[in-house]
Amino acid sequence: MIKLHDKFFKPYLKEEQILAAIDKMAKEIAEDYKDETPLFVGVLNGAFMFVSDFLKAYQHPCEVSFVRLSSYQGLTSTGIVETLLDVPEEMEGKSVIILEDVVDTGRTLKQLVHLFSNTNVKEFKIGTLFYKSDVYNGEYSIDYVGLEIPDHFIVGYGLDYNELGRNLREVYQLNQTDMINLVLFGKPGAGKGTQAGFLKEKYNLKHISTGDVFRYNIKNGTELGNLAKSYIDKGDLVPDEVTIDMLKAEVEKNPDAAGFIFDGFPRTAAQAEALDNFLESKDMKVNATIALEAEDDILVARLLERGKSSGRSDDQDESKIRNRFDEYNEKTAPLKAYYEEQGKFHSVNGIGEIDEITERLSKVIDSL
Repeated sequence: MIKLHDKFFKPYLKEEQILAAIDKMAKEIAEDYKDETPLFVGVLNGAFMFVSDFLKAYQHPCEVSFVRLSSYQGLTSTGIVETLLDVPEEMEGKSVIILEDVVDTGRTLKQLVHLFSNTNVKEFKIGTLFYKSDVYNGEYSIDYVGLEIPDHFIVGYGLDYNELGRNLREVYQLNQTDMINLVLFGKPGAGKGTQAGFLKEKYNLKHISTGDVFRYNIKNGTELGNLAKSYIDKGDLVPDEVTIDMLKAEVEKNPDAAGFIFDGFPRTAAQAEALDNFLESKDMKVNATIALEAEDDILVARLLERGKSSGRSDDQDESKIRNRFDEYNEKTAPLKAYYEEQGKFHSVNGIGEIDEITERLSKVIDSL
């Protein structure tokens, strides 16, 4: 995955696939024009790499020139095609083959045909490295095609996103979802809930707190809530599969989320593996686990202060607070090892101003 400006792009076509398509085009055109000297006209800026490699593959006499048109800004076409570099002179009686980087809607192609309609060329044909047939609604036939591709925004090999990406040797496709799934760790008082609130707004993520999910299901008497309550009432632990089923329901209720923050789950390596298996079934994954770290004494003072207004008995007794820390350390250690083995564990300083901590978390997320 690469990032250009504010967008993420994932690998789509390897360099060898592109060069094989160009070689195929060169051979097809050579069959038609090897006994004359055609004029190849590349369309700037996107086709400069394509034209360069095409000419290396075309081992027959030829001439080359360029025109320059523009209709794109960012990810979309403006619908207005500007001519920035006009057609070359002295084309009378020549066979012209236009070399486009990509043909999609056909607006640029229509302008090209208009440019050449005012010349006395012998004939002109159109070749494109990439052809989006699903969206092409032009009235002109495409004579030579390198690769037919779906209507995805692509960069690399001459193609750009706001002028970045042209120099990439391979082609990347816009990652439409840019999905980020996080597991957030932190001792009581570390500020997980506060930071999750900021992160979900900044990255359009859904915050899934296991405690909140349990309370919702039990309060509303859902099938899973009643099942969980039956274990709790007997003093038994709720089985992992019940918790996972609750999380599945939350994920499936939010299909438009750009990702999820899992808070309070997993708590064991077995639960982490179960979460991985579920996400994999959805073609998703945990991108990172982030632990908000803070010294125990600072957190104890913070929780005791919180206990004055929260009314929570477990925030008013230092021994109970430290027992919760011991429990956290015991449970988190194997989880840390599990995610470190995958290269997904990140530790972030959880002490400081709220916006400072958010910035530290954002740096980790932006690096993914």
